[in-house]
Amino acid sequence: MIKCAQGVLYLSVLVTFAACNAPPVPLDDILIEKTSVPEQCVRAVKVGDFVRYHYIGTFPDGNKFDSSYDRGSTYNVFVGKKQLIEGMDKALVGMCINERRLVKIPPQLAYGKQGYGDIIPPDSILHFDVLLLDVWNPEDGVQINTYHTPSVCSRKVEVSDYVRYHYNGTLLDGTLFDSSHTRMRTYDTYVGIGWLIAGMDQGLLGMCVGERRIITMPPSLGYGENGDGSDIPGQASLVFDVVLLDLHNPRDGITVTNQVVPESCTRKTVSGDYVRYHYNGSLLDGTFFDSSYSRNRTYDTYVGRGYVIAGMDEGLIGVCIGERRTITIPPHLGYGEEGTGTKIPGSAVLVFDVHIIDFHNPTDNTEITVTFKPDECDRQTKKGDFVKYHYNASLMDGTSIDSTSLYILGANQVVPGMEDGLMDMCVGERRHLVIPPHLGYGERGVTGEVPGSAVLVFDIELVEMEEGLPEGYMFIWNDEVSPDLFSEMDKNSDKEVEPSEFTDYIMRQVTEGKGRLAPGFDPYRIIDNMFSNQDRNGDGKITEAEFKLKADEAAAHDEL
Repeated sequence: MIKCAQGVLYLSVLVTFAACNAPPVPLDDILIEKTSVPEQCVRAVKVGDFVRYHYIGTFPDGNKFDSSYDRGSTYNVFVGKKQLIEGMDKALVGMCINERRLVKIPPQLAYGKQGYGDIIPPDSILHFDVLLLDVWNPEDGVQINTYHTPSVCSRKVEVSDYVRYHYNGTLLDGTLFDSSHTRMRTYDTYVGIGWLIAGMDQGLLGMCVGERRIITMPPSLGYGENGDGSDIPGQASLVFDVVLLDLHNPRDGITVTNQVVPESCTRKTVSGDYVRYHYNGSLLDGTFFDSSYSRNRTYDTYVGRGYVIAGMDEGLIGVCIGERRTITIPPHLGYGEEGTGTKIPGSAVLVFDVHIIDFHNPTDNTEITVTFKPDECDRQTKKGDFVKYHYNASLMDGTSIDSTSLYILGANQVVPGMEDGLMDMCVGERRHLVIPPHLGYGERGVTGEVPGSAVLVFDIELVEMEEGLPEGYMFIWNDEVSPDLFSEMDKNSDKEVEPSEFTDYIMRQVTEGKGRLAPGFDPYRIIDNMFSNQDRNGDGKITEAEFKLKADEAAAHDEL
């Protein structure tokens, strides 16, 4: 209900009725009532702007004479260029997007005394319920509002770059017309070479990975007078809320950054080396896709031979053991346009944070470094010698794996690389050994102790050694062999040598220094084997006919 002294807003004039029952004053100018005002108004209509709006036109009695809603299309027009009735030209100035106004226009600012055919009678006051949806100016360009900038930006989008980004596309009134998020797939394209609408081509330039910006463009830089034929009407301004996820150029190679190189680096990887390394793999926006750490196992491979993606093949060349580096790989050196189909999308730049654990080459031998050698060295170790030594064993990353002290050279009791490392060594000498896996524990390693294909490091000190026997012998005589050997063994003179007689005799010869058993082995097992070789018929005793010395044998035996 309207009360006394009620004010109403004209374009620029406030008119107050003198009394409640006074006769109505003729309408001299438009009357505007703002029925809905948006919270924010980033831009208001000015003379010369192009607008799109919906309206309902009625007479003062409420009868409708026109509606854009009924036609299913906004009214699109320039403001202040006499393309509208004068009252509407005035009423639209200053409106904000999504603002709603009830406009009353007197006849002299509408269709006057002539009216408009059979639709608008002469001298009609017209009411318009107006909702502004869009405004732009022919001089407008792309407007960019960056609302998030990453802390690190090593590179920005340039012409001919290939980008992957997510976006929400809306009209200026907020109506959503498209979204990459709903499709759960980035939009992937080249920038600046005409693959995009002109406004987006311009709006993406200069962006950093991780940056978020609002890109607003007039229809001349969007879909123009005709729209897209479906969700975007003609002459529509477009608003894109964009987050850039990826960026590369087809000319890009890999980049290696954030290198942490150990102080000591005597050797770097070359093509053909076998490398064990840990890695975390992510996309350029930080999205994690894989990690060797989560599997608790290094990734082991040859480099430079096509066993891994081309970018990694290149990025693992020239690294030191213990080095950490970040390898950034463009898609044409990674998984290409197709990606992996699951965790790695097509055309994705890959980022690997790599830690080199160890590497070797299949042609490597044991690397021997003498760290201490005594002044006096009467004798050096040879194959078959029994040695005592101390050692600490570790992996190349310093992980301790074992220590021990007894060993027989050439008896296959340790890995071949250790055999090599202990040869020609003096008592008291210390050595540093680096043993490649093919001379260590191989591809399988030792479950729970040594990973497969691991390079081993031994720091050893030779403590003691005992000369071994000639190859093929487990027992030798220090003196001349007795011509009555069988009779001496046959203590009860029954012409048969029992196992106990044989054992007692051999052990007595060793005790008296007349003979030697191979060092480092169980003496009784050696003697049992010697007895079995003499017991030709296997009846548990040796006769004089069966008994033969090694020199008399057609085939050699590890025996007398």
